[in-house]
Amino acid sequence: KNFAELFDVKNDPKNVIVEFKHSRVSDHSAIEAIDTLADKYTKAGKQLHLRHLSKDCTQLLHKARDLVEVNVIEDPTYKVASDKLA
Repeated sequence: KNFAELFDVKNDPKNVIVEFKHSRVSDHSAIEAIDTLADKYTKAGKQLHLRHLSKDCTQLLHKARDLVEVNVIEDPTYKVASDKLA
């Protein structure tokens, strides 16, 4: 399954936490997938919480930026391949 297929917006609870601690968002398509997911949950009146994303990843998000729960001690420090950070 791809990332989007892991979620069932209609049947998921009102609050959904997506934990990225053991994964890495590596490129722009991943950023777009997270933003699209955030848009779907917002339109459904549900709250999406995004945890343990890198600073670069958070900066590249548009629709989902305000959903990121920042934890400077635990958040990873990896780079995302993108011309927008250059």
